[in-house]
Amino acid sequence: MKNPYLVLAGALVLAAGHAVRADVIDRPAGIKIGSRLTLRPYVSTSLTYDSNVGSSARRKGNEDCLWTISPTLGLDYNAENWSLLMSAFYNYRYYFEDRQHESRHEYGQDFRWNWSNSSGAERGWSLILGESFRQVTRADDLTLSDGSNYSGDYRQFQLSGAVQRRINEHWHGDINSSYYWLDYMNNAKNLNTYYGWDRWTVGAEAGFAPSKWTDILLSGSYQGYSQDNLSGSGYAGDSQGWSVQGGIGSYMTERISYRLLAGWSRFEYGDGLGTENGFVYTASGNWRIGETWNTMFLATSYYQPSERQWASKSRVDALSWGLAKSLVRGKLRATLDLRYRRETQEYMLRDGGDWDYVLNIITGRVGLDYTLNRFLSTFAYLEYQKSMNDEASSRNDIYDYDRWRATVGVRLTY
Repeated sequence: MKNPYLVLAGALVLAAGHAVRADVIDRPAGIKIGSRLTLRPYVSTSLTYDSNVGSSARRKGNEDCLWTISPTLGLDYNAENWSLLMSAFYNYRYYFEDRQHESRHEYGQDFRWNWSNSSGAERGWSLILGESFRQVTRADDLTLSDGSNYSGDYRQFQLSGAVQRRINEHWHGDINSSYYWLDYMNNAKNLNTYYGWDRWTVGAEAGFAPSKWTDILLSGSYQGYSQDNLSGSGYAGDSQGWSVQGGIGSYMTERISYRLLAGWSRFEYGDGLGTENGFVYTASGNWRIGETWNTMFLATSYYQPSERQWASKSRVDALSWGLAKSLVRGKLRATLDLRYRRETQEYMLRDGGDWDYVLNIITGRVGLDYTLNRFLSTFAYLEYQKSMNDEASSRNDIYDYDRWRATVGVRLTY
């Protein structure tokens, strides 16, 4: 569900709308301190109608309206050969009907540091470090993840780092690692139980670029997991996996960049409970169609411990696509985002029967963002999510639901 690479790529798809703008635009520049540091404070408030709070298959009485206020502070620092990006946010949600049982506070922060002693394809080194924390309430945004929606409060923390070496204009390589922690704050009174886990990953990638238009890539990684859903069962809660992928990347034209990889993955679940081998892939791309158009996509697959079922593994296939258009001399931005996610759940202790199922989740959102002046903008969006279980088991029909949300709001920026 909360695969950090998917979350990052999904955010980039949505950020396509922020990247496209006309030459003339009335955007706030933030608070500049000296020549290198910029502070970017803003606060937004919005009103949302939700047809199915909690994404329940039993929808009676689940519709609600909520008011949200979200202050955020960003920080940019740009030196000669390194840069720092930081941000922190807080969300308060007021549910008009479901105030007693709903967790209403959400907060988090991000940190990213980049360093390089050369530019472009020149010989040199680069270093990237990242860190983030989130406390999220019941998946209130349907599209900012990779398309899943587990309707549970959770906390997640991740660390990541990568070192890249550019040997010359043709050869390059990198070594990367990450740590990821997911914890569900289960409320037995009104929510289903979900299972968190932590994961560490080490990987490497090598590339050969015969020209600026093609980069031949080979990557591999190893992952170790420790999950909650085997605690007290008598089985070890440790899993491991590895994957190897190869493909091409770089630029198709000056406006189109891409990355296409495919390979094989092996996942060993629960220290001997079972293994899974399968074809995996990663694909992404960005097409700057024109000065005011931009589109991005992501497709990926991977294995992980299940977050819904005890003693189960999950294979995830996810596809995301986003389109953005800038209008009215850059003051109006229109976006369209689509997600498709397929989860294949398999119970590992015995023949799964009705514990095994395949879930398909489709999510879409259309949005408008209009800048009134340097300090004030308005926004509105409509989003819809449909979850469909392929199996006929009555045990798993609780995952069949639909949900739509309509939001209007304003944003104050300095």
